[in-house]
Amino acid sequence: MPPQQRKKRLLIVVNNPLFFLSHRLQLALDAKQAGYDVHIATMDGSAVADVVSHGLVHHVIPMSRSGKNPLEEAHTLYALWGLFRRLRPDVVHAVTIKPVLYGGIAARLAGVKAYVAAISGLGFVFTRQKQGFDFLRVAAIGLYRLALGHPNSRVIFQNTNDRDVLQNAHVVRAGQAVMIRGSGVSLDAFPALPEPEGPIVAIMVARLLRDKGVMEFVEAARIASRRSDVAGGRGLRWVLVGAPDPGNPASVLAHDVERWRQEGVVECLGERSDIASLYADAHIAVLPSYREGLPKSLVEAAACGRAVVTTDVPGCRDAIEPGASGLLVPVRDANSLAEAVLRLANDDALRQQMGAEGRRLAEREFDIEQIISAHLAIYDALTNRTA
Repeated sequence: MPPQQRKKRLLIVVNNPLFFLSHRLQLALDAKQAGYDVHIATMDGSAVADVVSHGLVHHVIPMSRSGKNPLEEAHTLYALWGLFRRLRPDVVHAVTIKPVLYGGIAARLAGVKAYVAAISGLGFVFTRQKQGFDFLRVAAIGLYRLALGHPNSRVIFQNTNDRDVLQNAHVVRAGQAVMIRGSGVSLDAFPALPEPEGPIVAIMVARLLRDKGVMEFVEAARIASRRSDVAGGRGLRWVLVGAPDPGNPASVLAHDVERWRQEGVVECLGERSDIASLYADAHIAVLPSYREGLPKSLVEAAACGRAVVTTDVPGCRDAIEPGASGLLVPVRDANSLAEAVLRLANDDALRQQMGAEGRRLAEREFDIEQIISAHLAIYDALTNRTA
């Protein structure tokens, strides 16, 4: 009788265990169901226990938030190389910027058979305006070339702009890029329900970072509060869901949130996990971000059948059908943001039509079952090449 064949080993590398749970857990569980021996590597944190509780093998990787200490960054790269050498995964799937860069380099050094990089946004180096020679941008492109140079690899992009930036910089080879729009949403867990009665609610769900457009959201709420032509006298509530991120230099401060609470123009609910019920109680989803990969909050809003107002930037515009499921506004423009929200608040038929179109978009493009099937097909194709 022939010896039992070893399961193919999949290692998913993510910076934060909480991000893994919110964005890649179902993929890992379905890969395990499909016969893969699934391992997860993240930095340490209280959420690691939740990862392990799902029957997944977890490995702690030292990883700093800031990336400012070269010794710490070298330690992360060395730790990944060591893990890859010990674990001998058949395929490594790296998610978020630091795991993609360091994981790709370590995978090549360790002789990993197959590598998948998920580009969920290119980071601040590519969002800021270029002024003359940009050393950081050139250095970042060099790192991406090293990381994505694995001969048996795929690079998953969530929007066409990120793909075009790296293709034009000759980072990604022909046939290496794959388009998958986001990490998906459960259409059952995020059902499309009728709009609630009462005041119109415009809701923003995001980490409270300046580059998510939180300052513009608050300013737009101030502008709208001075207007009397809101939804036929029904009123308009601006609801902010999320918390500051002290480890991120773009984070707003706790006293900013407290000041907004006292001002009363925005309702600050803090961090919440019941996102589907929050959208069920709202009418308009708002995200005035400066750039995204493909924002999960807007994907979830689409599934819930809510019209969207977001910025005309990479990632955000890819999460809607402009003019059909939502409205686009210029980035960093609180006045335009307020006008777009007021337009939807005052037009029930347009808002509800856009919400219905958003649900159809989610069913067509964002269904998590389709997203996971696409990922598993990539794993199978890469590992079968090396079998």
